[in-house]
Amino acid sequence: MRTIVTTSHKPDRQSGDFAREAAQTLGTDFVERDRMSLQQIREKFDTENILVVAGGSIKLFTPWGECFFHPSMSVPRIKALKQGKPDPMVEAMGLKPGDSVLDCTLGLGSDAIVSSFAAGKRGRVTGVESSPELALLVRHGLRNFEYQSNTVREAAAGIEVISGDCADYLQMQPDNSFEIVYFDPMFRFPRKKSSSMEPLRGIVNSDPLDPAVVLEALRVAKRRVVMKENWFSKEFARLGFSRVTGGKYSPVAFGVITKQEAGP
Repeated sequence: MRTIVTTSHKPDRQSGDFAREAAQTLGTDFVERDRMSLQQIREKFDTENILVVAGGSIKLFTPWGECFFHPSMSVPRIKALKQGKPDPMVEAMGLKPGDSVLDCTLGLGSDAIVSSFAAGKRGRVTGVESSPELALLVRHGLRNFEYQSNTVREAAAGIEVISGDCADYLQMQPDNSFEIVYFDPMFRFPRKKSSSMEPLRGIVNSDPLDPAVVLEALRVAKRRVVMKENWFSKEFARLGFSRVTGGKYSPVAFGVITKQEAGP
């Protein structure tokens, strides 16, 4: 199902120009909003998904709800890291200042923001997102959201967003080109209906992670490949993650494969 791009009812010139640019980027149609409701647009143009540009924000409306960028849990996680508290993802990655991270399942970018903070100004974080709509929304949000924290703002601004399939992107990368390659298949299957990912059920790629992609990630990773999943998920064993770590009381765990474990 295609996504239509429109604006608020009374857009300023900048919003209109950006909406047209967004439609061109997505290879879809821009529709003048006029007085039409979102439901009227859906019926008139036979679509379910509508990307709305209003002022400095972008919102995506789907049959499952409304999605917009927000730094979410990255804010308290970065605050905790600044206080010297551990972050299970950062520990699983063995992430240090100056490291490079390839986040193969960017989603709404929360984990990537934390990675960017931990990697610091000398580090590099690249996020790949297979949904063109979500990639556009998050790329814009990372740079334009009104952050309350300069630290979070700087971390978000340092993330490069790639719109495309992570398998294709991995194949184009040289050996050992990122210290860490990261996967979070969990974000495609929200545990709660209130999840910020719930509206994206019809947008994101929900295919299981292919073992061949993990092997390609091991080629690209200089140190390790990390995957987030539920503690008792069978995906760890299926994909070759023999080492699992995480918070003592958290339902979330991280599978780790180091290059030493993977062998030559």
